[in-house]
Order: sequence, then structure tokens, then C-alpha cells
Amino acid sequence: MGSPQKPPLAHLFKGTFVHASRSSPMDVLHGHLLGVGDDGRIVFLEQADQQEQLAKKWGFKSSDIRELSNHEFFMPGMVDTHIHAPQYAFAGSRVDLPLLEWLNTYTFPTEVKYKNNDFAEEVYTRVVRRTLKNGTTTACYFATIHTAASLLLAEIIDKFGQRAFVGKVCMDLNEFVPEYKETTDESVKETERFVRELLEKKYQKVQPIVTPRFGPSCTEELLRRLGDFAEARDIHVQSHISENEGEIKLVEQMFPAYKNYTDLYDKNKLLTSKTVMAHGCYLSDEELKLFSLRGAAIAHCPNSNFSLCSGILNVKNVLKHNVKLGLGTDVAGGYSASMLDAIRRSMSSSNILQINKVTKTGLTLKEAFRLATLGGSQVLGLDDVIGNFEVGKEFDALLINPKASDSPFDLFAADTFEDIIQKFLYLGDDRNINEVYVAGKQVVPFSSSV
Repeated sequence: MGSPQKPPLAHLFKGTFVHASRSSPMDVLHGHLLGVGDDGRIVFLEQADQQEQLAKKWGFKSSDIRELSNHEFFMPGMVDTHIHAPQYAFAGSRVDLPLLEWLNTYTFPTEVKYKNNDFAEEVYTRVVRRTLKNGTTTACYFATIHTAASLLLAEIIDKFGQRAFVGKVCMDLNEFVPEYKETTDESVKETERFVRELLEKKYQKVQPIVTPRFGPSCTEELLRRLGDFAEARDIHVQSHISENEGEIKLVEQMFPAYKNYTDLYDKNKLLTSKTVMAHGCYLSDEELKLFSLRGAAIAHCPNSNFSLCSGILNVKNVLKHNVKLGLGTDVAGGYSASMLDAIRRSMSSSNILQINKVTKTGLTLKEAFRLATLGGSQVLGLDDVIGNFEVGKEFDALLINPKASDSPFDLFAADTFEDIIQKFLYLGDDRNINEVYVAGKQVVPFSSSV
């Protein structure tokens, strides 16, 4: 008897694949064949000279192969580790105040509006479409305090096929916009309901995440109860930490019994191996050691750090402390919903530290590429599922066309392939992202059903 027939392949591509690994920030694999099974997982990535043996094993014909043109390439989908979906309504505007005033003047009054599901549906549909078009295959979203609208965001994400974590925001303190807060009991009970109802939907790629907004918006009791809940349900946690010096002073005044901001989260069981904290610009080495010990991660949000004049994260120091690190757009403190912008701002941020002799060496563009892909998957605990093109992982991928008809940059005969990749990372945009795949399913261009 012959060997049992392998299941059919959903996709078979031949061309160049660019991805990162733990040992290398960027590998460029020319002349390779990649096969995706009908479950959306990568079943092989081999040099094209293995085609005959692969065809025998997997039962495909050469006519089944889709061959990329010699300037095109696939890269992994990008992972936005920190984005506020409701703030997309004013992204690209209102970045003229420091953090705490910005929240009270623009953000909280906008987020109040999400008690209206029709308003929420319009903004949430647009932010999911925009981020997918921009190459964000996985996003870690803050929603608002409204459970119904937060569940609606998860439904929209699932409909468009994006991979995501969604958090109903928790806050029981808000003296400046008092209509935008909950009681402690409401916050905990609605979080429990949000998690329960979201899990009951059984969305394949959308998960809940416990989301205390940040220290100044939460009482100690709320933090403690959310930490207990996250521990009991073994669930992910997201919040903000040490973004701005005014915020840190406020936390010191509000919680004098704690050693520092990190200690506040840690003692309340919110600093775990499933935690992602945004910003961390002013974390001490002692705090970074605790992050490393707990396995907690940081979302580096350089656009927002610059736009609100919050601070600069020393990425090299974070990595030296062996803390998991990814990039975030932090819409709308960050004015761009593109992870390509996050890559570019992370380079600028690193360069500034080098210019000011805070660091001896800066990030390379290849390292920033890794942070936006594999790094983000590590931050969200998904690096066994996505992040690169290793066999067994799900095919979350972007088909990049540097010669798109309306491409925002030019190529020249002397350009090497590495030049082309750099030009895309520095100058490219959604016009160069021809197709987007999540778990092997093409989600961009959008189907008529969405």
C-alpha cells in the first residue's frame, strides 16, 4: 500500500520570504517554496530545488504554484501590541497636550460616546479595516468601559478575520470627567461578563484581556480584584506604566505604600508572564529586573512618546534586561495607525538616545523589523503560533509589492534586494501591501461579504 495522501494545500508560493528568528533579526530567503495547509498552518518552507520531492510528498503540480515576481516578497504580518480602538475617531489630530491633560481634554470625552453602539460600530469597523490594510494582522486593543461596545469590537474583528486581544477598560476613578467611570463592583462584574460572553462566542482568533486603564484611574481594590480574576482565569493583562513623569508622581502620591509603579502592579497580581505594559519610558533597572523575573512584556510606542512629549524608551536597555519587547502604534496618542510608522519612530527614538550619548549603539532597521513581527508575537504569548514563517506556525503574512503602480517610492537598477526591503520599511505604505493573510486566509483585499 502507498503512503496515505497528504491533505491538500491551501496555498503554494514560490519566491522570496523575509522573516526574523530568535538568532537573526532578518533572514532573506530567495528562491523558496512555501506551502500552507488547509488549516492555515505552514507545512513546508524549502529551497525551490526541492520542488520535485515536495510535489511527490504533497501531491501538487507545478501549475499549482503561484510564483512571485522577482521584486515581490512575503513578510510576516505585523503585530500592534498597543492600540486604543475608540481613539481612532480622532487619530491624526489633538496631540498638543501632555498625557494627563490630553486624557481629560480629548480622550475621556471621546470614549464616553461609546455607550452608543452605532457610533462604536462605525469607528470600530474603520479601525479594523485600516489596521488590516496597513499590515497589522494581530492587534492588542483597548476598548472603553462599555461592555456592549467592547463585545461589538470583538465581533467586528472576527468578521474581518484579524487576530486580536480585546480589553474592556476598567476605571473607577475619574475626577475630571466623572461620567466616564464605573464603581469598583461594576468594573469587576462587567469585566467578568465581558470575558465570559466573549469566550462563549468561540471566536478562533479573538481573545479577551483584562484591562485596568492605569494606576491613576484605578483604586487599589479594583487593581487587586482584577489581579485575582486574571490569575483565577489564567488570562492576559494589559495596562500602561511609566509613560510620563507627571503620571509617575501621581502614582507615588496615590499609592505611597508601594516601592514604585511596577511594585503596584506586581503586588496586585497584574505583572505576570501574560502581561503587556505600554510605554515604560522611566522604568528603573530594578523594575526591569522584576519585569524579566515575571516574564512580563513592554509595548514600545515611540510615536505617542514623541507626540505627547512623554519620554523615550531605552530599547537597548530593555533588551539587555531580557524583557520581552514589541512595538505599538498607541493610537491616538500615536497619530498613525501604521506599524510601519512604529518601525520608523523606533529608529528615530533609538538614534536620539545615541546622539545624546545615552547609548553607544542604536537599533538597526532589521532589529526594528523583528520587534514589529516576532517581537510582538512574543509579547502577546503567540510566538508558537505566529511571528515568522517557521513550519507549524499559522500563515499570517503580507505580500509586498515594491513596484506597485502608485508606490510612494522609486526603485533603481542598482538597488539590491536589501535596498528594496529597506525602502519599503522606510518609505512604503498600504499601497505596497497587495495582500494580507491571517491563518492562511486572505483578508485583504476585503471580500464583498465585509
